[in-house]
Amino acid sequence: MALNRDFIGRAFPPSAPYEVTRLKIREFADAIGDKNPIYRDQEAAKAAGHADVIAPPTFPIVVSMGGGGSLADPELGLNFAMVVHGEQRFEYTRPLRAGDTVVCESTVTEIKSIGNNEKLVLETEIKTTEGELLCKAFNTIVERGA
Repeated sequence: MALNRDFIGRAFPPSAPYEVTRLKIREFADAIGDKNPIYRDQEAAKAAGHADVIAPPTFPIVVSMGGGGSLADPELGLNFAMVVHGEQRFEYTRPLRAGDTVVCESTVTEIKSIGNNEKLVLETEIKTTEGELLCKAFNTIVERGA
């Protein structure tokens, strides 16, 4: 069944604030097997020109998926049992770092049919609670056809 095209351009309310901590960054780096010291050691991060420990480039997935909960709106028509991950990319203005408190604002930017499948793109702006844009996350999901 086709996804509801009325959702194109729909923006969802901002997420709850998320505090980026050294511990969360370290745990994420451990989970992805990245031993880079700038994700673990404040002095190494400072020596590399950062104010504090920074998060790995894929860390925003942790916070950006919070906006995806809005995709559960039954009027969209998304069958989560048929969803597969299509693509993920990030555009940065600066790395997320320990001490940032961020919120996410998500917008559906594209819905289109590809054969029997439906493609949906969710663009999420990740900003500090002060409004500084840190990163844009682009998440493409595919609902497989029957």
